[in-house]
Amino acid sequence: MPATAPKPVLLELLRCPEPHHAPLAYDREENALTCSECAKVFRVEDGIPVMLLDSASGGGASGNGAAHHGE
Repeated sequence: MPATAPKPVLLELLRCPEPHHAPLAYDREENALTCSECAKVFRVEDGIPVMLLDSASGGGASGNGAAHHGE
């Protein structure tokens, strides 16, 4: 079953929940959104992005890769 992508208007509005609020890029193959600044990856379930920092992967989601942490 193919993954359900978020609506294009939603993709235009969404930003990373980190303080930098950078734009996100949608990866259709991975069915995920990736931050253009910190590279955190947010999964998409049934067309709904899961924008919880605790659920993000990559980009220092565990605290060991955040380039601007604490600034």
